[in-house]
Amino acid sequence: MGYTPGTGAPTISSVQTINKFVQDTLIQTTTSYSSSGLVTTSVDTNFNYKLLKAFDSTTVTGNLGTMYMIKGTNLGSATKLTINGVQVYYNRSWGNDNSIIFTLPTSIPYVQPQPNAIVVTTLHGSVTYKFTTLPPPPTIIQVTDYDFWANSQITLSGKGFASVSDIKLQATGDEVSILSKNDSTLVLQMPATSTVTESPLLFTYTSGANTGAQTASTAIFNDLDNAYTIYFKNSFQNSWGDNSWSGPSGSQPGNPHEYQGTNSAEASYPAGAWQIEGWANYYPSIAYDPAYKYLSFWVKGGKATHTLVLVGDKMVGGYGQVQNANAYAAQLVVVPAGVWTFVKIPLTAPSTAYSQLSTQLNYWANGSPATQLGFFLQGMSGDVNETMYFDEVAFLK
Repeated sequence: MGYTPGTGAPTISSVQTINKFVQDTLIQTTTSYSSSGLVTTSVDTNFNYKLLKAFDSTTVTGNLGTMYMIKGTNLGSATKLTINGVQVYYNRSWGNDNSIIFTLPTSIPYVQPQPNAIVVTTLHGSVTYKFTTLPPPPTIIQVTDYDFWANSQITLSGKGFASVSDIKLQATGDEVSILSKNDSTLVLQMPATSTVTESPLLFTYTSGANTGAQTASTAIFNDLDNAYTIYFKNSFQNSWGDNSWSGPSGSQPGNPHEYQGTNSAEASYPAGAWQIEGWANYYPSIAYDPAYKYLSFWVKGGKATHTLVLVGDKMVGGYGQVQNANAYAAQLVVVPAGVWTFVKIPLTAPSTAYSQLSTQLNYWANGSPATQLGFFLQGMSGDVNETMYFDEVAFLK
């Protein structure tokens, strides 16, 4: 090891961070001359973040996934390092008799109460040092719904929720009620809003001594009360109705996705058929509005995974049998078998040029208003009868 471990009882004097990034700024000036002899000077600032310098700040709190150094005496014969009762791996070759270097694992418990202690055991005894593992920022991994409306409930799954004290819609500050929580699950009741179309959640949480830490969710939530809905709250909305080619179809009891739902829009695809299932509103129809940003919906797949082609009477190809090979990217909707999938497709202006790679849906490409919206399933040999379900279908602003 290159050193002789001490034989006395181990001690810990401090825990320190290992390093930090240092911005190395190099300003370069370049002078050039034009054909007429005028001088041109350009300044280029080179930001180099690759340099690391020692940063021995002492701390009694730690963040998951961060590297730290334990400093003390008689640490060279250490046989075990635990934090909050969990054994932590460390590389003996990185330390010496006065230090142990480790990375705080993401498996370390942080929900209080905890021992909040580092314990180092050596051949000659053990030592305990006060050290608190900080909770991670609240992080959403899975949601029951990206849509909400007044008093609807959403369940979030993830981590770091036990430390959350308050949640708001970041866009407006409307309060979101916490119905229940533990570190991995939050059950929320959503507010009634008059202006929100979409918003992240803004979490306030406790991190060590900071009781007012805040972070915004990467997940975006859509207020359907302020959207143009086609199918919502167990029925068709805004004069839309069934326009399918076969049955059973249209609003049917069972298989709802939405909170407290009872119905969904059913779509039946006979085996081997080249089939369109969808909906229509022949009056007053839906006129183009640049405020519309997305078409969104939930869809539950059938027995096999399929790719549907989204079609409409004013879209390229019309409300017809647009084969997968002829559809552009925004039209293709992959529907996994047997599960609900959320789909949110960006919309673009009617005048926008498109290609096979276009990821924005030109729903009004051939005029406004539009009256039909559907999903074409291209029949293939060996197909089985399929039933799919749609819910919370809306144009979002």
